[in-house]
Amino acid sequence: MNTRLIDRLFATDAGWSPLALRVPVGIIFAAHGAQKLFGWFGGYGLEGTGQWMASIGLTPGYLMAMLAGSAEFFGGLALILGLLVRPAAAVLAFTMAMAILTVHIGKGLFLTNNGYEYGLALLVVALSLTISGAGRASLDTVLQRPRGNR
Repeated sequence: MNTRLIDRLFATDAGWSPLALRVPVGIIFAAHGAQKLFGWFGGYGLEGTGQWMASIGLTPGYLMAMLAGSAEFFGGLALILGLLVRPAAAVLAFTMAMAILTVHIGKGLFLTNNGYEYGLALLVVALSLTISGAGRASLDTVLQRPRGNR
């Protein structure tokens, strides 16, 4: 594989500030994904989430639930660890854009009406991390260092 591509995936010069975004938002995404995949934290698991997704036109529902749940769960873990943050955050941003457009957009901005404000906040954090990378306190930074400096 092209080493330049690998270097770009791990690249970050963002300092410490992405840590303040990565960890709490990673926990939120991982928990939401666990609801969809495993039924943890009061979620409905793949079957229930898949049935709901199919009911709103996202078919096949089971596959859509698996894709959304996996993106959130594994993407959230990647953010927490600071591993492959750019691609994980890009997938999470796409997932949130889809959630906003398919579920929340017609309900207005505010969360009290099941609107898109929360999804939008998660979307912009994911976009920010896609741009900045993981920052200094991350596995990406460790893996980016030249072999002699590890």
